[in-house]
Formats: sequence, C-alpha cells, structure tokens
Amino acid sequence: MTDATTPATADSPRAASARLDDSDAPWPLRPWIMAALCAVAGLLFHLLIDHQYPERLAAWRSALATAVAVATIVFVLGVEQRRWHWALGFAALWGVIMGLIAWQTAGYNLRGTPVEWPFWSGMLAVLVATPLFQTRRDVAPDWRFWKLWQMPYARLHSHAWADAVLGAASLAFVGVTFLLTALIGQMFKLIGINLIFDLLNDEWFGWMLAGAAFGGAVGVLRERDRLVATLQRLVMIVLAVLAPVLAAALLLFLLSLVGTGLGGLWSSGFSTAALMLAAAAFAVLLANAVIGNGGDEGSANRMMRGAAALLALAVLPLAAIAAASMQVRIGQYGWTPERIWGAIAVGIALAYGIAGLWAVALARWRFDELLRPLQQRLAIALMLLALSLALPLFDFGAISTRDQLARLESGAVKAEQFDWAAMAFDFGPEGRAALAALAKSSDKARADAAQAALGATNRYDLDGPRGLVPVAPIEERLRILPEGRALPDGARERIADSYMCSRSAQCVAVVIDEGRIAVLGQSDPGGAIQSDFVTRNDSGRWVVGQADRQPEAARKDVDLSTATISVETVAQRRVMVDGVAETEGF
Repeated sequence: MTDATTPATADSPRAASARLDDSDAPWPLRPWIMAALCAVAGLLFHLLIDHQYPERLAAWRSALATAVAVATIVFVLGVEQRRWHWALGFAALWGVIMGLIAWQTAGYNLRGTPVEWPFWSGMLAVLVATPLFQTRRDVAPDWRFWKLWQMPYARLHSHAWADAVLGAASLAFVGVTFLLTALIGQMFKLIGINLIFDLLNDEWFGWMLAGAAFGGAVGVLRERDRLVATLQRLVMIVLAVLAPVLAAALLLFLLSLVGTGLGGLWSSGFSTAALMLAAAAFAVLLANAVIGNGGDEGSANRMMRGAAALLALAVLPLAAIAAASMQVRIGQYGWTPERIWGAIAVGIALAYGIAGLWAVALARWRFDELLRPLQQRLAIALMLLALSLALPLFDFGAISTRDQLARLESGAVKAEQFDWAAMAFDFGPEGRAALAALAKSSDKARADAAQAALGATNRYDLDGPRGLVPVAPIEERLRILPEGRALPDGARERIADSYMCSRSAQCVAVVIDEGRIAVLGQSDPGGAIQSDFVTRNDSGRWVVGQADRQPEAARKDVDLSTATISVETVAQRRVMVDGVAETEGF
C-alpha cells in the first residue's frame, strides 16, 4: 500500500476519510451501508436458525444461514468502491460453497450439526482466500486469478494482518455495544419504560444489533485504515516482544527432550500432538511478527531476528513430535475422523517446518527474504487443501469405519471396549451401515452392542452398565395409564426420547389431562425411578418438564398491609408407585 505524501487539509476530501491506499476514494456512507447490510443479514440468520429445541434444525436452513453469514462477512471485510462487483461475486461464491458444505455436514451424522470438521476447514479456506482476493483486486490488470503467486508479498501480508486486527476490533465493538445497550435498557426500566430491556431479550433484535454493530465498526475502521495500519504495527511490535521468550522456552524444551526422551509426553494426560501443533502455530505467528513484510517493517534488532530464526527452525521438530504422538495414538486406537484431521494438521506443520529450515539453512541471517515467498505459496496451497477437504470428496467416516472394523475382526479390540458410539454418531452413513451388518452377527455380544448403538438417540445413551444392552421398541416398554387411554398426538415420540424412557427397561405414562403427562422410567426392576412431566407448551409442542407458569397478574385493589390473610387446605394429586410418591404435588 502507498502512503500519501501530502497531508490532508480541512477542506480536502481526504479529511473525511483517512485511507491508506491512494487508489481507494473516500466512502463516507460505508459505515451506514455496512451496518444496514449486516443488520438485515442478522435478522435473516435468526429467522433461518430459529426453531424449537430439542428438534433438529433442517439441513437446508442450516445451509442458508451459513451462506448468509459467510457471504455477508466476506463482502463487508473485502469490499471497496473500486471493483466492488468483484467483492460481491467473491462473497457470493464463498457463501454458496460454505452453504453446500454446511448442508452436507449437517446431514452426515445422526443428529449432526453443520459445525463439524469440514465446516472449520472451509472457514480456514475463506480466511486465507480473503486477503489473497484483496491483494489480487488491488494489483491485477484484469479478472484472471490463476497467477496468485505473483502478488506482492508486502500487500498480501498487510491485508492478512489488517483483516485480523479489524475483525477483532469489530467483535470487541459488538461486545461494547451490547453492554451499552443493556445499560440504557436498565436505566429506562427504572422509570417504567421496558422497551429496550424487552428488545434485548428477543433473539431477533440481538442478532440485528450484533450485525449492525459489526458492520458499522468495519465500515468506520476501513474508512480510517491509516489508523488500522498503525494499530496493526502496534500489535506486531507487541507480539514480536514475545518472540525471544517463546524461542528460549522452545530451545530449552527441545534440549531437555534429549535427556528425558519422549516417554513422558505420552503419559502426561494431555494431547501431545495438539500441544505441539499449538506451539508450532505460535512459533510461526511470532516469527512473522518479527520479520514483518520486509522493508522498514521488519525488526532490525539482532536478538529479535535471531529469535525469529530459532522459531522458524523449531517448527519442524515440534511437528515431528506431533507426528510421533499421532502415530502412537493411531497404533493404540486406530483411525477416527478426528485423528485423520489431526494427521493433516501435522502434515501442514511439517511443510511449514521444512520451509523454515530451508530458508534459514540457505539464507542464514537474511532468511526472511527466502521465507516470505515460501509462505505465500504455502498459504495458497493451504487454501486449496482446506477447500478440497471441506468438500465431500473424501469420506473420513468410511476410512475410519473400515479401520475400526478391521481392528474388531482381528481381535485388537474387544466388543466391550469398541467405540460403538463413534460408529453410530461420528462415522456417518458408513458407520451406521456397518452397525446394521454387525447387528446380524452370530457373536451375541457384538450383535447386542450394535443393536444398542443403532437404537440410541444420542451417544450418552451408550454410557453406563446398560449402555450396550439392546433396548426394546418403546411400544413394548411403555405402559399407559389409565388403562385404554390413548396418548395425544406427538406425545409418544417425546416420551420415547426423554431421559426417563429412552434407555429404561420399563416406562409408565400417566395421562393427567390433555396437556400434561407424568412419565416414570426404571432401568431394571428394583432400580431407581426417574420421573418428570411431559407437557404441551403454548405453541403446541410437547416438552419435558412443567409448562412455564404465567406471571402473576397485578392486583391493584390489594394492599398487603391491611389485606385479610388466611391459610387454606387444598387437595393435591401425586403419582404414587406402590404407595410411595414419585412426583411433587400438582
């Protein structure tokens, strides 16, 4: 980016908008446009995700909500008046991609959510792609994007850090906005005006307020990106101060391992691979804070540059330790989708570690001049890799299913130690298909466990001593009282999914009235009885627990200081089991 050499005067257009790049004209309406756009997006997001719990949100609604959120954020962060239609197309493209990813992910696992590993991989691709797009928009002579590696590193580096600082500052502004709005609401509530207080309790208003605050903050800061650039440099300076601390700690840690060996890492109780990868990520971050984007931005302090070189060298051994930890874990427990994602993260860390070693070995003290273009190529490769992994091109659940079944068949793991919950809830359609096949096995222990996993409504049903015992259909376990009484529509499904009956050997439903049913469940004869009510709420849905009580109406004609007070005896009903009360009075 280029700095203006002529200071802005009070009458100049530049006075209204302190832009860092001279090719970006002032856009005074940007904060208002961005705030309105994000407020509307917030309302749409709420309308799409608003549903009754514990019912599952439809996959198409998850997809549309994701598309709206991603497209709006990408557009707001990346748009300029110059080539604004590029930003619109870029944001729409990523919105569609992330929406499709959310759709596929939400329907992959039983009772799954769109926020799974592929979703986060797609978000990583978006975060990396956005500064690449911004840089290409600034320097490209036309719309062709396939020569990304020829972009100026300084501008790419500046966009990446500016987006991070601007996004963090805007999120902080959202928090301040909510605090201020809550304060104002409480002030007006003191004088009997509850409008703002009540609005804050409505989810639609909260999403609109968050969107407006975020969009407005991004708009204001973009129009003053000279200030953002100064804040960015300040953040980098502060982070660079930490580089020698981390470099010294990593050096001592790696030298200590020469004497202690790796055995202590495997028995520490922590995820060694995750810890090493986190340390490697911080090493890359702090090394880049020191070297900057070249020119005057990088630190000239020899101690700082030495620390940055040491951090670049430390990434490879940290990644190697993480790889060894992953290998041990996989050898013990086999492949799962999480471990496959972990192995990919280790591979990425190894790539960055090799790049750091290569740069320091060849360029030595001027390693940063070689490291920058290598990191630019790695960023492009990371974006493409993250996107390809987020798309349904590879089925990690199927890979994990085949590996876990092979371990079961070989006797490496016994039926009672097998992760049946993962097969049912983490491995997707292939995992459940494998369970259906195992349910027909001649091995009774395997067949019973597979049937129990297929019948479970959530993974926690498989915990405990009866977790792997098949549960009969609810029709065979449910006793309805009074005898011959039919359950209202929708009540049976809610009772079957309730904590009282989902895994109980016997279940009793006592119909109190058309909107209230007392439900009791018992895991085994002689065991503890779990009881609660299933009630119909105001929207007509059956929920576990007593229906919400309406607030008491005001009684303006009553004065407790002079009112007549008496005690009245009333009759109540309770559900009794062999003469012992199992519910409170009602």
